[in-house]
Amino acid sequence: MIRSLFLLLFLAGFLLSCQPKKETPEIPDPIRLTEAEANRLSKLPLHCMQTEYPNKLNQTLGNESELKGPKALHPAFYGCFDWHSSMHGHWMLVSLLRQFPDLENGEEIRRKLLENISAENIAVEVAYFKGPSDPGFSRTYGWAWMLKLAEEIHLWDDPLARELEKNLQPLTDLMVEKYLEFLPKLIYPIRVGEHTNIAFGSSLAYDYAKTLNHVGLQELIKSRALDWFSKDENCPLVYEPSGFDFLSPCFQELDIMRKVMPKEDFRPWVKQFLPQLSNTDFALEPGKVSDRTDGKLVHLDGLNFSRAWVLYGLIKDYPEEYGHLMQVANMHINYSLPSIVDDNYEGTHWLGSYAIYALQQAP
Repeated sequence: MIRSLFLLLFLAGFLLSCQPKKETPEIPDPIRLTEAEANRLSKLPLHCMQTEYPNKLNQTLGNESELKGPKALHPAFYGCFDWHSSMHGHWMLVSLLRQFPDLENGEEIRRKLLENISAENIAVEVAYFKGPSDPGFSRTYGWAWMLKLAEEIHLWDDPLARELEKNLQPLTDLMVEKYLEFLPKLIYPIRVGEHTNIAFGSSLAYDYAKTLNHVGLQELIKSRALDWFSKDENCPLVYEPSGFDFLSPCFQELDIMRKVMPKEDFRPWVKQFLPQLSNTDFALEPGKVSDRTDGKLVHLDGLNFSRAWVLYGLIKDYPEEYGHLMQVANMHINYSLPSIVDDNYEGTHWLGSYAIYALQQAP
């Protein structure tokens, strides 16, 4: 009886040893931003930052006297089709110069930055927001990119940056005031895949508040994010993307909560919010673009970049739990990055910024 038991145990052990072992999947390296790619993409906002038309003003008119051309209304940020795209195009150029001081066309970029972000031009920009007709202009997407630009200039160790920062300060202060005024009024979060997504607008503003040590703005954003999102669970990622999305409502919410929550609180929160991300076999197909000449359909390239930067941020902070998501993030970058070319203005007036921001978030 004992001999038979030992024989059975031996056979069981032998059979188990013959089973193919599961290999731990290798985590691919993140895609790095090279100087060559920086030079290629920098030409996109450089080409359009002083190109007035075509232009989408998104303007509310109080009377006929307010009907003016883009450069008259927004002398600092009139190029690249609309105000908010011009804003993140300026951010992109400052960011690239900070990272690559020997960037091609660097002198031209510096000259145009100084021409656009002059004290006189910023005074006109501030006056526009203080007018009675359009105080909510570009809320909160353009506001967020404006603060991101201010943060980038602040971090840039260059004499030009100090001049630009001084010139920009009145508009920076105004954007902070507008956040402090607006966020307490927003009872319900805005969960969409385009400009008004409040998680995205809060996320970039939170970065600015942390970098500049603006405690009031930082604490307000943290408080509002917790009010809006702390009880959320099982975000319906399967419903995404909508046809015109360039932001993921689920991922953007994850991103702001990662920033404002302590790790001991975030870990259980993300498990209830997007539990599927913990699965090592988690897969997510990039958003497919059927026509890149359509200004709305090409939004899906932006979605791929914004998904990637959220995943990169999660991987950096929680490599053991979420390192396996690198493959998903890289796949999204690889789908859209080769398609950003300089003969498609519908996408190129803004997509370079999204690509650069995604690549810079890579661990």
